[in-house]
Formats: sequence, C-alpha cells, structure tokens
Amino acid sequence: MCRFAVRVFVGVCFSVVLLLASPYKLNSGTTTTPDSPPSLIAIGDVHGDFNDFVAILQRTGLIDDQHHWAGGKTTLVQTGDLVDRGPKPREVMDLLISLEQEAPKAGGKVVALMGNHEMMNLMGDLRYVTPENFASYSDGESENRRKTAYAEYAAWRKAHSQLLAELEQPVLAVTEEEWMTRHPAGFLEHREAFGPNGVYGKWLRQRFAVARIGGMIFLHGGISPKVASMKLDDINEHIRKEIKEFDDTKKDFISEKLILPYFTLQEMAAVARAELLTERKGHAPVNPLFQSRIEKLLTLSTWLSVREDGPLWFRGYDQWSDGEGAPQVDKILEGYKATNLVVAHTVQKTAHIRPRFGGKVILIDTGMLSTYYVGGRASALEIHDADRFTATYLDQQEVLLEGKSGPSGQKDNK
Repeated sequence: MCRFAVRVFVGVCFSVVLLLASPYKLNSGTTTTPDSPPSLIAIGDVHGDFNDFVAILQRTGLIDDQHHWAGGKTTLVQTGDLVDRGPKPREVMDLLISLEQEAPKAGGKVVALMGNHEMMNLMGDLRYVTPENFASYSDGESENRRKTAYAEYAAWRKAHSQLLAELEQPVLAVTEEEWMTRHPAGFLEHREAFGPNGVYGKWLRQRFAVARIGGMIFLHGGISPKVASMKLDDINEHIRKEIKEFDDTKKDFISEKLILPYFTLQEMAAVARAELLTERKGHAPVNPLFQSRIEKLLTLSTWLSVREDGPLWFRGYDQWSDGEGAPQVDKILEGYKATNLVVAHTVQKTAHIRPRFGGKVILIDTGMLSTYYVGGRASALEIHDADRFTATYLDQQEVLLEGKSGPSGQKDNK
C-alpha cells in the first residue's frame, strides 16, 4: 500500500512545523502538579468550533489578536474533544499545539487532555467526522490517491472472497461508486494524519486522559466508582498501553494483508470476526499469536479507553441524583486526597457551567458548537488561587464558588 503524503496545513500551523521538524517524545513521569497555579482556566469540548474557541481564549486573556499566547503564567487545561462535528478541527488542534509551545516561554502552561472523540479518531471510528472535515485534508493529489486506493481495494476484495463470504453484514463497500462515496476527498489523508506517524496522531498519542493540578482532578468524562481503585498515573498508562495495543494489532493486520491501512474500526472488526470464522472452519491456517490479537481486538468494548464507565466516556456526575452521587463523589475524592473534579463530555442543558455536590464536581461542557448543540455557547472555568471559581462566557461572568462559602450566584455582565 502506498504511503500518502500529508499536506501540511499553513496559516496557524507553526506548531505543526515544529512537530515535523522535531517529533514529540511520549510524556513520561507523573500526571500530577503538586501546587495549584494562581490562575487556571479550564475549557471543555470544542468540536471544531475554531471561531468560538478563539473568542473564549481572547475573552479570558489567554491569546492576543494574532492568536499568540498572552496568558502569562496562567495554566490552560483543555479537557478533550477538539475534533468532530464542527467545521475546523484542524485549526483548533493547530492552535492548541502552538499555544502548548508558546505558553512555557511566558511561565504559563497548556495541559491538553484526551477526549473520547480523539480516541475514536485514533482508532478509526469516524462516525462523527464530517465530509467538510475530510475535505480540509485534501490537496491536488487527492483524486489520484483515491483512484489508486480503490484499485488496491478491488484487488483486496478479489483476494479475500472466502473471508468476505463470512461477513455477518455488508460492512465493506461492494461497488466503486459506494467505495468512493464512503471515501471522499481527504479521507485517506485524514487517516494518515491520525496514524502513529501522522502530524496529529503523534501529538494525540502523548495526551494524558487525566491530570491532577494541586487538589483538582481534570479529565474528559469522569472517574467512575469502578475505576476509582486505580491511581491516576495507572489510568493514563493503561490507556496509553491500549492505544499501543491497537496500533500494533492494526500493523499486524496490515502486514498479514488482512486489511488495508485506511480501514475504519468497524471494517477492521468485521474482517477480524470473519477471519476467526474462516480459521475455525479450517479454511485458513491458524497462527496462535495472530489469533490472540484478533480475539483481543474483538473485546474492544471492554477496554478502559472505550468502556462507558471509563474516564473518557463516564457521564455519572451529570446523571446521578444528589442523594446517589454525593457519597460516591466524596469517596472518590477521599481516595485521591483531592478537593474537586472538573469534567466535560456531557453538554449541560442550561448552557451554564454547573457545580454539583457542593461544588466538588464542576461540569464545564456548555455546547460550544452551537450550530450542533442548539442553545449552546462557549465558556471557560476560571480558577483563582484554588478557591474562587468563575464561569466566563462571551457576554458575562458568574462566580460559582468562593472560599468556603459554598456555591455563589454573583453575576458580572461585562
């Protein structure tokens, strides 16, 4: 299979150039910053809404008119879901990568965490990637790549007729027209860019799922009671190992010519199931090591990175009643010797940042992508000296918590 040359996006792509010139090494060490910075700002799901992301960064003083870091010694925590649904996920990632480079020069810091949508893109679950998203990766050679890729796919189908006969459902395209519809311009380049050696794939694979800053724990979904026995570093390491397990499995599948490099997760899983059936019927030689990889892939729904009660997907903090949730939150915080949990993932129906359980949990996803989440809006949680929590919107501010006085309702419409 040919390797696709990924067009390097210009404009806000300064940091991506740095990435290509000097590839990132995996983060190592602890996820914990012992002390809270005097000023910390947390922003939830962006989903490709570049314009509102820029607007809220400017509203909080984190960037200037040229989109460069202006936040001084502030720490910015972004809790994942930069991609999918919205029109400009590339620009969002490019901006955050550049700010991650610039902030330390001013004494600040950017902590970019993994969301479930980042994980989906790494694994090839592309249900929420729009044709517009794919198109942003296309270039003058995209049509030639598509034609070449389809020819290779047609040859793959011809060589795997026995396997295709075992497919439980028609997951894979049958006709050229169907294949072209499923693989619009930019699709192939998108998959390359999110691969282990791709511009965004390299960067995303080094993101942590959870971070602790002072007494506060930040993550995308939440720490469920079933996960709370794990140390934070172990959660991150476990998810990192699952990503590597997936990457290694896909690499083996490609080398065995079982799949093509751009196959989606759903296609990959369907082929894996069909291959197991073929082996069990004696139509294919059995390789125990390879077979174990197939079986492990087919348990993907139980992986920590994918499970509904895993840190990227858990919604309990939003869904629990006060009576059900309060004791569980207390137990989780006590286990980590922490004071607060700050999470996103679940859009708040009021489009307001929502403190729960006496302010011990703060839900910060307010549906920034308002073209998708009707009534949603951009927001940021500003935390000063670890005891004053303010919700900032483009048109107002609201003090949520202050000192030991509990929830507040003070508004500043400015």
